[in-house]
Amino acid sequence: MNTLASRFSRNAVALRSHRPLSNDEIAQVAPSILAQTAHESRSARYSYIPTINVLDALRKEGFQPFMVCQTRVRDDDRRAYTKHLVRMRHVGDIAGREANEIILLNSHDGSSSFQLVGGCFRFVCQNGMVCGDTIADIRVPHKGDVVGDVIEGAFRMLDSFEAAAEQREGMMASVLDEGVQTAFARAALALRYDEDKPAPVTERQLLAPRRVEDRAPDLWSTFSRVQENLIRGGLHGRNASGRSITTRPVTAIDQNIRLNRALWVLAHELRRLRG
Repeated sequence: MNTLASRFSRNAVALRSHRPLSNDEIAQVAPSILAQTAHESRSARYSYIPTINVLDALRKEGFQPFMVCQTRVRDDDRRAYTKHLVRMRHVGDIAGREANEIILLNSHDGSSSFQLVGGCFRFVCQNGMVCGDTIADIRVPHKGDVVGDVIEGAFRMLDSFEAAAEQREGMMASVLDEGVQTAFARAALALRYDEDKPAPVTERQLLAPRRVEDRAPDLWSTFSRVQENLIRGGLHGRNASGRSITTRPVTAIDQNIRLNRALWVLAHELRRLRG
């Protein structure tokens, strides 16, 4: 069953599914993915990269889209060309508690380059996280054999997922005491909120599990709890002036990717320091 995120954010809308999305379903939420031309504001020097052509080529190689998103814009003229995101999984990697994903980012109005980022999807909470330095971050210029370069990059990324799996297993084997868990959550708050203002929520709130499976004290479970609570929001707290607030989900495309990657790197470095 598909789930339309009606409050994905003030500037983005998304569709996630438990099965591969069709082009008709994608068009309802992210028409910019199917754009056949660049926006009229682009000059003749701008080399158009049709996201749908890349997506269809990856489908032939066994990749399928399970989530799409595009930025909301005030100018209706840009809706069919604005920044968008596609999360794809390979047919051989769609089972289990986690699934590796390739994230495509692009636009047809000059607001984004074509980019591939490695990610991990947790089925238990339907919350995507993005791998840090262990997975290639591939940027494809708007020129040359773009589709071929993207497919080659996608398969290079598939090979790199083995390193990410090893890191996850290492995090699961690393048990943290309460003090280290609190330190991790404190560092995560610093990544999310400005240093000159107190965070509206506490480390304890970030560490609170939303399900029984995440109660374990290992690094992977700690990371998962903190990541989900920061990204999904919904925590009750107080702002700098003392007013009661509820934290918002981090759903703007760039901010979501940036924070996810930073959290993964933070967890990776903690694991490395602990040996």
